[in-house]
Amino acid sequence: MKNNMNKNVLPKKFTRREFLSTSMKVGTAAAFTTHLLPDPKAEAAGCYNVLLIVADDLRPLLGCYGHSEMHTPNIDALAARGTLFNRAYCQYPLCNPSRVSMMTGLRPETTGVDGNATGWHEIIPEVLTLPQHFKSQGYHTQSVGKIAHVYKWDDTLSWSVPVPIWSQDVGIDRTTTPSWQALDVEDDELLDGKIANASIEILSEIKNQTFFLAIGFHSPHLPYIAPKKYYDLYDTDTFQDISSINPHFSNDLRDYADIPTGNTRISEMKTLELMQGYAASTSYMDAQVGRVLQHLDTLGISQNTVIAFTSDHGFHLGEQDNWGKATLFDVALRSPLIVSVPGQQPNRTDALVELVDIFPSLCDLCQLSIPTQLEGLSFVPVIEQPTYPWKTAVFSEIGGKTYSKRSSIRTTRYRYSLWENSRRRELYDYDTDPTESVNIVNRPENRELVAQLSERLHAGWKEALPDITSYVPLPNALLWDIDNNGIVDIQDLILVSNNFAARTLEYPKADVNKDGRIDIIDLLLIAAHLGESCIVSAPPTRLSVTPEQVDTISEWLTEAYQIDSDSDAFRAGIANLETMLNSVLPAKTALLPNYPNPFNPETWIPYDLAQDANVDIKIYDLKGETIRELKIGFQNAGSYRSRELAAYWDGRNSAGKLVASGVYFYTLNTSKARAIRRMTIVK
Repeated sequence: MKNNMNKNVLPKKFTRREFLSTSMKVGTAAAFTTHLLPDPKAEAAGCYNVLLIVADDLRPLLGCYGHSEMHTPNIDALAARGTLFNRAYCQYPLCNPSRVSMMTGLRPETTGVDGNATGWHEIIPEVLTLPQHFKSQGYHTQSVGKIAHVYKWDDTLSWSVPVPIWSQDVGIDRTTTPSWQALDVEDDELLDGKIANASIEILSEIKNQTFFLAIGFHSPHLPYIAPKKYYDLYDTDTFQDISSINPHFSNDLRDYADIPTGNTRISEMKTLELMQGYAASTSYMDAQVGRVLQHLDTLGISQNTVIAFTSDHGFHLGEQDNWGKATLFDVALRSPLIVSVPGQQPNRTDALVELVDIFPSLCDLCQLSIPTQLEGLSFVPVIEQPTYPWKTAVFSEIGGKTYSKRSSIRTTRYRYSLWENSRRRELYDYDTDPTESVNIVNRPENRELVAQLSERLHAGWKEALPDITSYVPLPNALLWDIDNNGIVDIQDLILVSNNFAARTLEYPKADVNKDGRIDIIDLLLIAAHLGESCIVSAPPTRLSVTPEQVDTISEWLTEAYQIDSDSDAFRAGIANLETMLNSVLPAKTALLPNYPNPFNPETWIPYDLAQDANVDIKIYDLKGETIRELKIGFQNAGSYRSRELAAYWDGRNSAGKLVASGVYFYTLNTSKARAIRRMTIVK
């Protein structure tokens, strides 16, 4: 195939920001299958890192969930390369019970945790936690910020490093603190900014380990404290249909200094302020998520990391005259859930899933054993096939030992809730009443439906599990394997190179990062994965190159060197190309064009040696006078084309002074060969 690269056109220069922004999209072009993962026996600790990010009191009020009024570009970008779960539900709409359920893979009726005051270790001290299971498999496990709600314990079984003391509850006195504050401060002067800073430092420290890192941001939990610039993203016209609200007198919102107590209604203006505060806090949290994800990519490990983003539950923002959680309405139970797996096809699904499913799903994605006692189900089949028939219902509850238990079942169309002591019941039809405004449980025409849902509620979650006996995983695939032969090799690079600037793509996978163009960045992302194979027990793949391919690889490297980036993914791609280039014994000795050219003030002079030789390179001006001599010395036969191996000239003469602009000549001298070329300095 003919290489389409135009040698007469200077390659486009990419900034570090451009390279990072595109390489972060790397997981957007191939369908995920568990069979594409590395053999788990190759690494005792599993095949992927895990980054679990948990927000606090966040409902799916995000751009990626259809809320164009929200400024959440970083979470939206994560959704664009992963799977967005449109119907993910918590098991208990309160911080501590929900987080306990998520981190143990057990439902609230099993854990017995039904309030915010008690940690799970006080009730179920022998329980196996999600990080504990990963730690037992050789992972480095660590958490930052609010993962557990109750901090006053040292869980050395779960975490390789103790929880930082500053991540504990800040202990705000609500009676003297307003419900919202727009402060003229930098991001890292507030708690979530500090959590992001700590997360970035930890990632730098553990980047060479297989890790499970959990990050818990406090926003958008009350009080809504955020830098003013995030408040400035929203004005009074942003939010529609805002009205006064009257939360119960015991609602947490009533505790804050600027909120009227008792049964006094909260004004429309104050409600609007609260809405702006919730949105600003969400955008502030989103910015911190972006900082962490960008650093993950800068380190070059996002391509080997499963990222899961969620919240402990949803939140009322005026619905049902309420501002808060702890109800069995959809807005309090529905949580955002986004999971990004390296190499997966980005998608979204309406499958019903639960936060209790996160534990087994992360195990499944990393090819770790799934503990048999878990009460959730791995949703990996839904990541692979978003429309695969899944759970027929999800289950939530509130109350228990502390106060009267209320239970709820949610199907694709209905929600049925039951108060066990009073026998109060509620039924909502989302097809006709998506805001749950009208309780239709007592309508005669719904009597049979109520009986069916009541029976299913008492039967419990096992009755709603899908039949996965017919599930067939997708065929093996690797994002980087452009020709789909099971191995990432030079042929994949050639296919991408042949599509540079092409309008019609013979191989659509060539646009690896899905930015709408085929360029050197796509090639480098593939080069970083040379030798990888989805063939089980495949022998190590050699990066074999023919002499005819040497010039092509040199052209790739010349263009790659123009990218201004310190990304590990970039460096890995460059290193693999250089390894390939240096593996070929040249057929003849040759002096090659310097790069860059024109240049100022430094350049590299590549050459090939067909046999061992003493190498000397001289640089002359137009008068033929020697400006500089580069005595290389004895070199073995081989290609000396990469920056690490080529001769280097810093643009100075033998006296150490920078030479003037103009045309210069350089020669390669060995005992058996001499060659001359021209180069230009432009200042």
